[in-house]
Amino acid sequence: QVQLVESGGGLVQPGGSLRLSCAASGISFSLSFMRWYRQAPGKQREMVAGISAEGSTNYVDSVKGRFTISRDNGKNMVYLQMNSLKPEDTAVYYCVARIGYDGYWGQGTQDTVSS
Repeated sequence: QVQLVESGGGLVQPGGSLRLSCAASGISFSLSFMRWYRQAPGKQREMVAGISAEGSTNYVDSVKGRFTISRDNGKNMVYLQMNSLKPEDTAVYYCVARIGYDGYWGQGTQDTVSS
């Protein structure tokens, strides 16, 4: 049974930082392409950052230079370090694993950026 469990969300002021974590189990994590998605109220879900099994990364333009995705294959963990947060970063953030044609989603964690 595949499980992706996100943690680290919360309330932060503009300009602040949060670090999201995702613990994966039940999959060949080291072979998986991992992504973080987010969905803001009233908006479509969007891909925020991705990291390949080899460690190559990509980001949506709006977070480049502020967010960093990383992974620890020994711990089956993926992280999203979010700096210089803006109110428009407020969303539910989801951890997603893709291996082959199969995709798996976590339950999401709420991040709110507000003063």
